[in-house]
Formats: sequence, C-alpha cells, structure tokens
Amino acid sequence: MNTIVTIGRQFGSGGREIGEMVADHFGIKCYDKELLSRAAKESGFCEEMIQNHDERPTNSFLYNLVMDTYSFGYNSSSFVDMPISHKVFLAQFDTIKKIAKEEPCIIVGRCADYALSDLPNVLNLFIYGDEECKIKRIRERFSDITSNEKAREMMIKKDKQRQSYYNYYSSKKWGRADSYDLCINSSILGIEGTVKLIIQYIEDYEAAKKD
Repeated sequence: MNTIVTIGRQFGSGGREIGEMVADHFGIKCYDKELLSRAAKESGFCEEMIQNHDERPTNSFLYNLVMDTYSFGYNSSSFVDMPISHKVFLAQFDTIKKIAKEEPCIIVGRCADYALSDLPNVLNLFIYGDEECKIKRIRERFSDITSNEKAREMMIKKDKQRQSYYNYYSSKKWGRADSYDLCINSSILGIEGTVKLIIQYIEDYEAAKKD
C-alpha cells in the first residue's frame, strides 16, 4: 500500500476503530492520540496542553494570521504572541506533514486531509452513522454515560467541537460530501463491513492509479 488515508468522523461512528482495523489489514500505522504524543515531543509543548486543545474550536485571531505564522516558523515573534490553541494546531499540522512523508499510514481527524492537500497519494474519508447506533456505541465505550440523553448530549457537543475546529482551520466544510473522496454510513454495514468496504476502495484506488 502506498496511499495515505485520512479519516474524518462523527463522534460514536466508530471512525477510530475502523481506521485501526484498516491499518492492521495493510500492516501500517494508524495515528489518532499517538499523533498528539509525537506533536508534543517534536514541538516541545507538554502533552497535556496539546490534549486539552485537541480538535477544539477557537474564536481568536484570523485564519490568515495562523497560516502566515506557520510559514514563519516557531521562532517568530508572531508565534510567541499566538493563542495556545493556534500553537497546538500548528504543532499537529507540522507533525501530520512529517508523518505523511515517512510512510503510508492512516490519520484520524485533526484536519489531516487539509494538511496533506498538496500530496497526490491521499484518500480522504468521512465516517458517519445513525443516531441510534452512535448512542449505543458511546454508552458501550463510556461507562459513566448512563442514559441515551447523556450520550446524545456528548455526541452533539463533540461533533460541534470537531465541526468548528475543521471549518475554522480548513478551507472546506466538515462532514459535507464534497470535502471528501468517500463518505460512509457505518451503521449500514457495521464496523467490520465498513472496514471491508474501505479496504476494497483503497485497493481499487491503487490499482486505478497504476493503469
């Protein structure tokens, strides 16, 4: 496999689990929380700070200022004065680009599709699901979520955060079909069925590129 796969996902859709299973099939790495550890190590920021601002929206500073500062690097005066949320985004942005240059992999969330938009060998996927299935998965995953209503509240909050984060830093719209190469409802085929579909899609994509 020579393709890098990015996965955007609704909370509770199983996107992370699906990414890990696809990665296992191809014998490559899947980066989710692991990306945070590496971004912390390479940027010099503490991991707790990066985790606290991971995929969280921001209302301060303009998008253009963020990208201008990115081009200047970490030592610029503009970077020093930048809000922590922007510094975390840039650290992750940098790490995603480095990871993609090393080897084929799967990267979950963190605007990875946007960070890698200049590369030719990237497939961008979005995983969503039916509310009932997502609530069930959330309750199975989090033992302290004791009702469907609490699971729904958590789901809505997380998706709003991801949407705001993606729409702020990216030039595309989170969850909208034309932002991705393939959008899949994981509730229809289930986790394993969705994994099989993605594997077939990747294999067909790579075969088509060879023709």
